[in-house]
Amino acid sequence: QVHLVESGGGVVQAGGSLRLSCVASGNIFSINAKAWYRQAPGRQRELVAFRNYVAGTLTYEDSMKGRVTVSEDRAKNTMYLQMNNLKPEDTAAYYCAAETAQDGDFWGQGTQVFVSS
Repeated sequence: QVHLVESGGGVVQAGGSLRLSCVASGNIFSINAKAWYRQAPGRQRELVAFRNYVAGTLTYEDSMKGRVTVSEDRAKNTMYLQMNNLKPEDTAAYYCAAETAQDGDFWGQGTQVFVSS
């Protein structure tokens, strides 16, 4: 089992920045990949960034490419999503997810981001 806890969401004005955190615990050595997703009201959940530890890749989806950066502090089992130049359309719940080889996928509870115009 893997447990994920996101934090760092809040209210920010358009053009501002936020850094989200995702702390992983439990069987973290079983994690093959982690990702950030977001879900705006009335819309489907969409991928923001995907880190594949097996392949050694980090990819960003077009929705926020150029405005977000994923980083990690392995000592703290924490993955970050730095978001810059935020826009009102970035308002959403942001989720951290982990993919494991044998136990399936795990999700955090999400952290809410609201960008005012």
